[in-house]
Amino acid sequence: MTTQQRQAERAQDPRHQDPLPYPFWTKEGLGLPEDYRPLHGRPPVRVRLPYGDEAWLATRYEDVRAVLSDPRFSLAEAVRRDQPRIGPMPRAGGGLIALDAPDHTRLRSLLAREFTARRIERLRERVREVADALLDAMEVTGPPADLVESLAFPLPMTLICELVGVPQEDRPAVRAWADTVCSGTVTPEALSKRAADFFGRMEGWIEARREEPRKDLLTVLTKGVPDEEELTGLLNELLIGGFVTTTNQIANFFAVLLLPGDTAADGARILRAVREDPARVPRAVEELLRYVPLLNGLTLPRYAREDVDLGGVLVRAGEPVVVSQAAANHDPDAFPSPHRLLLDRPGTPHISFGHGIHYCLGAHLARLELQVTLERTTTRLPRLRLAVPESELQWRDREFFTGLRKLPVEW
Repeated sequence: MTTQQRQAERAQDPRHQDPLPYPFWTKEGLGLPEDYRPLHGRPPVRVRLPYGDEAWLATRYEDVRAVLSDPRFSLAEAVRRDQPRIGPMPRAGGGLIALDAPDHTRLRSLLAREFTARRIERLRERVREVADALLDAMEVTGPPADLVESLAFPLPMTLICELVGVPQEDRPAVRAWADTVCSGTVTPEALSKRAADFFGRMEGWIEARREEPRKDLLTVLTKGVPDEEELTGLLNELLIGGFVTTTNQIANFFAVLLLPGDTAADGARILRAVREDPARVPRAVEELLRYVPLLNGLTLPRYAREDVDLGGVLVRAGEPVVVSQAAANHDPDAFPSPHRLLLDRPGTPHISFGHGIHYCLGAHLARLELQVTLERTTTRLPRLRLAVPESELQWRDREFFTGLRKLPVEW
């Protein structure tokens, strides 16, 4: 092999290429950033996040599934390392997302039976009650209304707080803490202070349940988790994960369905389909979950426990890998015409809720809330439309989740 051939081969080796700046903050609003397009069909590439170690980025559907399910990639190891991350503060321990098996299995089993499909389905009427009450209030006040504040935020927030057993007077504090955690700009000092305040509040709830058990998740946790740090970590994860993602997705879904642009014809077609036949709502929800890139900036690194061949790339022991579920859901090899919204898309399931042992614990609850919200809103407000031009919408900027600060609508 000549020197020129060796240089050319080295240039093609992803290990010797300059790392790409990540995450890709090149697009405001919905839709996958264009920076992912050159990565379609390619093996993992090197990336550099604003803080921490360089990492491998997996974007192909099969590679992402492999990382999420292979025990040779450890989430727990990230807590002990200079993990690649968006903000200056590293992710602390506590909660299921900081654990590998068998500790993850032990703690998840305490809650898994509370979130089975059968048990969550029993909540459908309660979810409808909450949705209808919120829509009643919107109709009484009259248009225009902010769909985020009127519906997308209070519905999942109300339900997760009821399930957990959060006192009514403390629910504003839950939202304030969620805003802090999901922000990409909060200072380490502010984060530490707010964390101390919120975790102190949670300790008060825990003490109250030990003295007076009830039929709620807080009681389940206080009985089943004797370790205080594990208990507060789980509770924190349950609350934040229990409403933030669904809040953003409700607004994102309606933005897709109502906004003009490349997907306008698809969105209008899906909107007509679910209005005419509510039985198609579950299929619409699944396709919208695939299409909307909710986790553009949220990357939880996994470290290789040993050398692993990942999609033709050697990830060496001790190297971190981040995955893009959004890119995987738009992989044209897995989803033909991924930029289109297809109500009857066949075949491959999306991985918006993850894969493997860390598959989203609250997936059934999120699906139920999204289904009921889409069905009740399209039934109650069949003429729902945007109240402002698209250019006036306020998108979250450089935060963990893709979402709208407000979604003004009229009907």
